[in-house]
Amino acid sequence: MTDLPRRVTRALLSVSDKSGLIEFARALAGHGVELVSTGGTAKAIAAAGLPVKDVSEITGFPEMMDGRVKTLHPKVHGGLLAVRDNDEHKQAMAAHGIAQIDLLVVNLYPFEATVDKGGSYEDCIENIDIGGPAMIRAAAKNHDDVAVIVESSDYQTVLDELAANAGATSHGLRKRLAAKAYARTATYDAAISNWFAQQLKTDSPDFRAIGGRLIQSLRYGENPHQSASFYATPEKRAGVATARQVQGKELSYNNNNDTDAAYECVGEFDAKRTAACVIVKHANPCGVAEGSNLLDAYRKALACDSTSAFGGIVALNRTLDAEAARAIVEIFTEVIIAPEATEEAIAIVAAKKNLRLLLAGSLPNPRAAGLTYKTVSGGLLVQSRDNAVVDDMALKAVTKRQPTEAELRDLKFAFRVAKHVKSNTIIYAKDLATVGIGAGQMSRVDSARIAARKALDAAAELKLAEPMTKGSVVASDAFFPFADGMLACIEAGATAVIQPGGSVRDDEVIKAADDAGIAMVFTGTRHFRH
Repeated sequence: MTDLPRRVTRALLSVSDKSGLIEFARALAGHGVELVSTGGTAKAIAAAGLPVKDVSEITGFPEMMDGRVKTLHPKVHGGLLAVRDNDEHKQAMAAHGIAQIDLLVVNLYPFEATVDKGGSYEDCIENIDIGGPAMIRAAAKNHDDVAVIVESSDYQTVLDELAANAGATSHGLRKRLAAKAYARTATYDAAISNWFAQQLKTDSPDFRAIGGRLIQSLRYGENPHQSASFYATPEKRAGVATARQVQGKELSYNNNNDTDAAYECVGEFDAKRTAACVIVKHANPCGVAEGSNLLDAYRKALACDSTSAFGGIVALNRTLDAEAARAIVEIFTEVIIAPEATEEAIAIVAAKKNLRLLLAGSLPNPRAAGLTYKTVSGGLLVQSRDNAVVDDMALKAVTKRQPTEAELRDLKFAFRVAKHVKSNTIIYAKDLATVGIGAGQMSRVDSARIAARKALDAAAELKLAEPMTKGSVVASDAFFPFADGMLACIEAGATAVIQPGGSVRDDEVIKAADDAGIAMVFTGTRHFRH
């Protein structure tokens, strides 16, 4: 290994993204660097009036097989891999007419973009780069002698070093570029392998690769002593990773996590059907409501637990308007996320300089397929996204009393929310608004009681004669293993229950519901969330 600067005398450029290419090539030529290139890249450089050799002049072979074979040749890879201070390598280069390549510039065929556009199987296959990754890996391995660039954002960094070091690159820069190059090819291969798994409908491939691109280096993680970063994956799902931040300070790890939870939940509510608002604190909804407009939905959601809403995340399923914006900024809020916002609403939020406003462009599709990942010690748990939607479920009334139309409407609403609350989950709902939320308890009975207690607190704050759980409905994310949890809900005032069913004691629970004269509906689908 050497820490010496390496002068760049010859560069090979082969790029699909030609942004900044001509300016960079012209600057290299100004440093006396010989330019070698391929196909369309060579034509673009030549058209700019710069001297350039086609790689076929170097290899003695033309591009063939629709361009699939052009750089896979010893005169290319020898020039990249030869160790400059190794006498045996020098002799081999001289014997076989191999000239060194000191700088490689390659960005890969746009496989990810082709998939994003819905390209056909054949198009996706054709956009799998072979020669590019091979050259990148060769140059990165030999970073003692060769610099490798995999995206145009690094052009200026390299030019600055050439200017500062009389046309040479430092070992430190070459090492950093090599690390980035390997990460890029790994991410590229991850996208390809996961696409193949989708094509083959393979839920459990023998190897699972995950790749992402840095969005943000975060100040810290969940706690100040933890480091953290935020990466975008190839999946293009509307939300915090794709949203445009209009204003406000940088989002923290917890902000990103909570905002994602809020927006995924609000995505359950079709904006064409209803306005909806979700308020989240520590990754759990503390208030959810539908309304005739966003202001109405926000006020109803806030009424569920205004104490927890302080410093929370507000997610909306429609364009943020001025009326809703004025109400939201009345209390301290960390983040507002919506598909869009009016100029008037943006101006209102701007008065709170630290309040983050994110515009995601659209809502996440609750029915869309996808994968979720969770780390465990020494491993990774991968599962398909919970894309079950209550509107698609065959609901079955199992009690003597059937739910009324109003109860059924609220039952569906409550089960929609339960999907996004940490288990064990109990949701009390009334008039398309949560009125009590119990989350993340070890006992379902405790969740029922905590939710009822929070409803009592809300009633006291709102100066109501009785808690809003009186005459409410209740949703449970999983079955009641015993009747006690459901009886606690009935004691709080619930008149109808929605739950998956499936307990060995279902008959006992149904009898208890019948004895109390309440309606119960089974969904057949569980919504555990841990």
